[in-house]
Amino acid sequence: MNNLLNYILENQASIWTYSAEHLQLVGLSILIAIAIGLPLGIYLTTNEKLAETVLQVANVIMTIPSIALFGIMIPILSIVNQGIGFVPAVIALILYSQLPIIRNTYVAINNVDPNIRDAAIGLGMSTMQRLLRVEIPNALPIIMAGVRQAVVMNIGIGAIAAFIGAGGLGVLINQGISRSNTTMVLAGAIAISILAIVTDGLLGLLQKRMTPKGFQQ
Repeated sequence: MNNLLNYILENQASIWTYSAEHLQLVGLSILIAIAIGLPLGIYLTTNEKLAETVLQVANVIMTIPSIALFGIMIPILSIVNQGIGFVPAVIALILYSQLPIIRNTYVAINNVDPNIRDAAIGLGMSTMQRLLRVEIPNALPIIMAGVRQAVVMNIGIGAIAAFIGAGGLGVLINQGISRSNTTMVLAGAIAISILAIVTDGLLGLLQKRMTPKGFQQ
């Protein structure tokens, strides 16, 4: 334990740098994943056949081992000189994020109380007004649960990105393994765990703040 604490204190500058890289990697991938997955999940509630296909594809992507998916990116993106580093890592994390975001959005919107939806229709709301003022606020806790799941998952999987030169806290684990240095591996693993816990807590607070008081339980 003393060795671990001493290592963290002596290398705190580099740990902060790797943490910032890790947050940048995960943050950008999640923002793009939300921009794709949220509208797609909403649209799928209007097309059941397509929903089944899309969710199956997202399921299949989730079954690909993370190290394999990162490896698959290398030859594909080498065509545009982006085979290793930040870009393939971001794309892999976007793909992994799709299932929880799309599925939770689709399920949450589909499970909005029909009586509430009918009441909104009765008040003369347009489809967009109904979506923004009634359906999304009602579905927000489940949608956010999917986003939080994707974020925590990507923080963990992001450690693999170090193996393709994308940086982040996985560098500590990667170097620790290659040097048989358990202290480095533990420092990287603990930092990733703390990052996941803190980020999930902050997203929980954001979820509470975004949910209108009338929809809070």
